[in-house]
Amino acid sequence: MSPQHQLLEGLPAMRPLVRESWQRSLKALATADGRASSDRLAPPVVWESRELVEFRRDHPLAAIMPVITKLLVEPSHDTGLLVAVGDEHGRLLWVEGDSAARRHGEGINFARGADWSETAVGTSAPGTALVLGKSVQIMGEEHFNPAVHSWSCTAVPLHDPDSGSILGIVDITGGPEAVGANTLSLVQASVAAAEAQLRIERLELRVQRSLAGGGNRTRRSSVPAGTATPNKPLYRDSLQILGRDQGLLHVAGEAVTLSERHTEIMAMLALHPDGLTAEELTDKVYPEGTSLTSIRAEMVRLRKLLQSAAPTLVPQSRPYRLPRTLVVDAEQVRNYLDRGAHRLALNIYRGEVMPRSLAPAIETIRNRVAVQLREAILNDASPDVLLSYLRLPEAADDVEAWRTALRLLPPRSPRRSAVVAHVEALEA
Repeated sequence: MSPQHQLLEGLPAMRPLVRESWQRSLKALATADGRASSDRLAPPVVWESRELVEFRRDHPLAAIMPVITKLLVEPSHDTGLLVAVGDEHGRLLWVEGDSAARRHGEGINFARGADWSETAVGTSAPGTALVLGKSVQIMGEEHFNPAVHSWSCTAVPLHDPDSGSILGIVDITGGPEAVGANTLSLVQASVAAAEAQLRIERLELRVQRSLAGGGNRTRRSSVPAGTATPNKPLYRDSLQILGRDQGLLHVAGEAVTLSERHTEIMAMLALHPDGLTAEELTDKVYPEGTSLTSIRAEMVRLRKLLQSAAPTLVPQSRPYRLPRTLVVDAEQVRNYLDRGAHRLALNIYRGEVMPRSLAPAIETIRNRVAVQLREAILNDASPDVLLSYLRLPEAADDVEAWRTALRLLPPRSPRRSAVVAHVEALEA
């Protein structure tokens, strides 16, 4: 039984909110033998510095940073407290505050670019607040990861003023004072001020667009850096197809689940920005011999869906193409692998591309990504990255991959015994 299981059983007085979060964390993070080891709980780094800068620049949370800096960051200097702002997935975009606390936080990877969602690190204020959609305080040993037991934190979700959806999280982390009586009220008030600032920014943007559309260009709205302009997207639109049969489309802060066929079409259009003819798109999505009427009818349905759910991504015609860039997670994995960023590739990889899809082009992409990932990991990756790869379902029966891990692990590594047992089981 893992230490987390033992502690969960031994603390009947654990707050219900924390107990439920631990149960979710055990389900998401425990290995087949029921253990949730420290290396498995280490917060993964999602972005390199350059990519993080680009992502933050286009994120709507950039517009509220002056407010957060004034109300929370500046008062936190020399207090031992950290102020973190993360996106709607629990990935930390900014970590500011006391310099000594920042250095200490880097020891547990509480740093910019790291993933602090529940599914990545277990119970913590940022991740749990996002799951519950409300303010959360987590104290010391209530954290699922033992490495974080010396920390306490308060986190409050921040909502989009138009849609009401969660844009991200604002968090204060430090010692016991981070969950003091007044801390929660302070963070909630700061988030309310930030949401009000976003509401003003959106109103100014609408006025600017209205004036531009009416031909009156005499007035210019003063929009701070990082805020969306008419030609600048609020988000990098993306499509998730790894480990999913139905794609998840992220656009302007909204998430839209697509049917399998619509996912296949959107993936093809995203990967061919110059466009595809009806014949080319049919060949990539449908079995050989399918009539062009099938793709045309499907495009009508897809356009109708996107006009209400994601109007900025409604495909154009002759050829079929998307009006703006759509990032596909499978292509991100390949780009990271090409640059040797194996850990970042694994952080994004959630399984094979649309495992049940029979679309010819999807099958090609599925095989290409899986082969490239496997070859890169086996040939160039560190032992830690290779062991992370072996946790994937597709690697469970890969004898060569497990033998490679055995060769790379030091003779006295405590992780060798589990690898040896698995290799023996496969060979038997």
